[in-house]
Amino acid sequence: MSEPLPLSAFELATVGSGQSTADALAATTAVARAADRPGFTRLWVAEHHNMPAVASTSPPVLMAHLAGVTERQRIGSGGVMLPNHAPLVVAEQFALLEALHPGRIDLGIGRAPGTDAHTALALRRDPAALSADDFPQHLLDLLGLLGDPRVEGGLAERFRATPAAVSAPQVVLLGSSGFSAQLAGQLGLPFAFAHHFGGPHTVTAVGLYRDSFRLSPVLERPYAIVTANVLAAGTAAEPGRLTAGS
Repeated sequence: MSEPLPLSAFELATVGSGQSTADALAATTAVARAADRPGFTRLWVAEHHNMPAVASTSPPVLMAHLAGVTERQRIGSGGVMLPNHAPLVVAEQFALLEALHPGRIDLGIGRAPGTDAHTALALRRDPAALSADDFPQHLLDLLGLLGDPRVEGGLAERFRATPAAVSAPQVVLLGSSGFSAQLAGQLGLPFAFAHHFGGPHTVTAVGLYRDSFRLSPVLERPYAIVTANVLAAGTAAEPGRLTAGS
């Protein structure tokens, strides 16, 4: 008999018609509290910028709040878009979250900026820092700063994310392409595929991840997460009605 499929939730903190940012964040808080029970493994929040319908602009800030009002589930980013941030800044933020909530923090990392070029430039200020070509090295720097013993050199030679860490957040590589799938496999990291907008490539990407997987200090075997759009309601008939009206 197979084990039950672990379930998790992903929150955009969507600002609906007639709502304020505070309304959207209050709704996200309610979702987190409702999901903080046996059967739900984690709740992740997004990083989007300059989007009128999304209030989740700063994952670590929102995560700190949600971790404080929940007790069981893991709280994470889905994800932090690494091209928008310096690796040391991300490492410090998530090392602090891990120290506050040990064993409950996920650091989902994405390769795309997740926004338009003008907004990405406003975030990083230096056009040279926006290239996705530097992503593998920035990811290695981040892993090293969080204590990954495999990483030699880089930022970890001179900097620490936090003075005296005893644990580290779980790093998960996000993606909607074969590149991220293979990189996650080669580094022995968990991989999350964005099926909700990259559906046709899901099976291929997960296959590439499994084929390229290498044993690591954090994983003995591949661990894949697949996102999906779902409708949930109080009765079996309600999701069908909501779908028909959308």
